[in-house]
Amino acid sequence: MKRDFSEFKEFIKGKKVGVVGIGVSNIPLIHFLVKLEAIVTAFDKKTYSLLGQVASDFEKNGVKLVLGEDYLNDLTGFDVIFKTPSMRIDDPALLKAKEEGAYVTSEMEEFIKYCPAKTFGVTGSDGKTTTTTIIYNILKKEGYKTWVGGNIGTPLFANIEEISKDDKVVLELSSFQLMTMTVSTNVSVVTNLSPNHLDIHKDMEEYVNAKKNIFRYQSDEDLLVLNKGNALTFELRKEAKGKIKYFSVVDKMEHGAYYENGKLVIEDRVVCNVEEIRLKGMHNVENLLTAFCAVVDEVSIISMREVATTFTGVPHRGEFVREVEGVKYYNDSIASSPTRTIASLKAFEKPVILIAGGYDKQIPFEPLAEEAYTNIKTLILVGATKYKIKDVFESILKEKKTFLEIIIAEDFKEAIYRAKGVSKSGDIVILSPACASFDMFENFEVRGNKYKEIIMSL
Repeated sequence: MKRDFSEFKEFIKGKKVGVVGIGVSNIPLIHFLVKLEAIVTAFDKKTYSLLGQVASDFEKNGVKLVLGEDYLNDLTGFDVIFKTPSMRIDDPALLKAKEEGAYVTSEMEEFIKYCPAKTFGVTGSDGKTTTTTIIYNILKKEGYKTWVGGNIGTPLFANIEEISKDDKVVLELSSFQLMTMTVSTNVSVVTNLSPNHLDIHKDMEEYVNAKKNIFRYQSDEDLLVLNKGNALTFELRKEAKGKIKYFSVVDKMEHGAYYENGKLVIEDRVVCNVEEIRLKGMHNVENLLTAFCAVVDEVSIISMREVATTFTGVPHRGEFVREVEGVKYYNDSIASSPTRTIASLKAFEKPVILIAGGYDKQIPFEPLAEEAYTNIKTLILVGATKYKIKDVFESILKEKKTFLEIIIAEDFKEAIYRAKGVSKSGDIVILSPACASFDMFENFEVRGNKYKEIIMSL
């Protein structure tokens, strides 16, 4: 049941509010809370000099700042605390604040609770951003005023008063954002589930449990979209609260979307042929089918078809960079898990030169070696996990009695130059790391942009 935003305005006015984390989603939130006449304190590990202009702007607006290594020591005496998405709810500072009677929430949780428009939430281990973007584009093509947020787009809570009940809102939601949710979107999509973020989550069970919050609080009028081809996702049907639609690239779906004889079909209506779509790989066929299920009650087949046949993808996701001396270079920096890299490699018709490695999210690399060694011509490893991945591959290759050239690079630039050195005309080189970027880069976008910059200078 959607609540009226005027309730929140009344509730927050004059309250002592702590906001933990001065990042992308919380900066507009802090300004908005000040506008709503809350008494705001902002907390962050970063120093004043590192925050620069952001910090001085906040101070001008009367925001108190608590910064530096021990920033969470003073998280006490608040009526409301907005936490940053990646902060665990069982963090000792939050537990103490809750015991004192603070209401602990997040920007996204309050947004979903008060958003007047129909909300479409997308989660999963892989394909979230592409699927979210396709849903957004189809709804826009149909003529709706559409907003996109969550993990991508802009933080939306600060814009909530501009959103009307006739608009549509599409949200990409991570397990971190969902972990503390007690509210679900009207349409909830789970693209797939495989081990991910096990550096933050205690175990796989906790990770899957967080994802379930996307539909756990739905009503019987709401819709859940599930991947029939992924065992963990299909299992979720048993806990659904509303209607369910499935998508599959293997089975014909009576209630949902499927792929058959080269055609993409939604509820027995053909949207387009596979050769008409611009995105490479069966994982992208799945992303399109997922989106069709989510929007079928809102849009025409014409709008679905228009987007399916013109959409060329999102940056850093199997993105073609350029061709140099007959070698094609692709940027798939988003691939921060082995399953994502496997899907990317299988999108190509022949084995590729793969650049992989990065920050260790404690996800096993065995599936990558077992399922994709035949899709790799040369493996170039870099970053914190390079030797861990090398050991896994060598063990699997020995077992399979086969050989694959593995090159260890000391830094990112060397990895690209080694790829250029071993490639010849007709080859494909792809950055698809199977790891997060935090050992060398701030995020996957910075990593992807650095890759593109080096490729453009070759």
